[in-house]
Amino acid sequence: MLRQLRRGAYLDGALPADAVERHHATTRAVLAQLGEAAVASHVSAAVLHGLAVWNLPLDRVHVTRDRSYGGRRTRDLHLHPSPLGASDRTVVGGLAVTTCARTVVDIARTAGFEIAVALADSALARRERGVPPPLLRHELDMAVAAAAGRRGAGAVRRVAAFADGRSGSVGESRARVALAVAGLPEPELQFPIVVAGHRYLADFAWPRQRVIGEFDGRVKYGRRGKPDTDALYSEKLREDRTRSAGFAVHRWTWQDLADFRGPAARLRAALVP
Repeated sequence: MLRQLRRGAYLDGALPADAVERHHATTRAVLAQLGEAAVASHVSAAVLHGLAVWNLPLDRVHVTRDRSYGGRRTRDLHLHPSPLGASDRTVVGGLAVTTCARTVVDIARTAGFEIAVALADSALARRERGVPPPLLRHELDMAVAAAAGRRGAGAVRRVAAFADGRSGSVGESRARVALAVAGLPEPELQFPIVVAGHRYLADFAWPRQRVIGEFDGRVKYGRRGKPDTDALYSEKLREDRTRSAGFAVHRWTWQDLADFRGPAARLRAALVP
């Protein structure tokens, strides 16, 4: 059965329940309708590249055309007129799309700092051992330089300077921002700890003060919604071993990131004499 994605575009089968997958399908339909001059950009490019799109609205497909006029916005489409050189575009899955570097810059110009950092961190993050990340640091630096003089260039520079591909998730990226806003000392990321022959990577570490910070964003449930006791036990064992090595362990969750004053106060007491 055909389902309507947007006016004039249909999908054979059920519409994806996941908002990101639905946006991906709609972007593909929009590009087919608009022709070769349209390039997926902004959040739509981020979706096609597989980047973190935390807190970015997915209600409109964003495309850019290489021209200085003719922008428009409808209920489900935002057309951006903007200079778009050959180095700003690439192909993903057969679709014309702005490069990762240009995509990060476009979003960082207008999105909030926390949102843009989460996106940039995910672009710089290595997905697999031996495989380069979607975005290399020198590519981002070149795109930032090319954005000089454009609206939001200052925000782009701040995001690029703060971005770090060692952040393992959106939650860790948000935590880094929260730590900086709280004025806490900058942590080391993915800090290795070896205890009793076991090697762990701490999300955040202040080695001199022997303090570890962990973002706990994983829900440890098994089948039928029951707690995964093995996972919970492994996590407890890891924490016990880390404490036995002389580290104080501080944890926070998604809920804590909404108001970080409590975790920040505890960390400040541990880090600042």
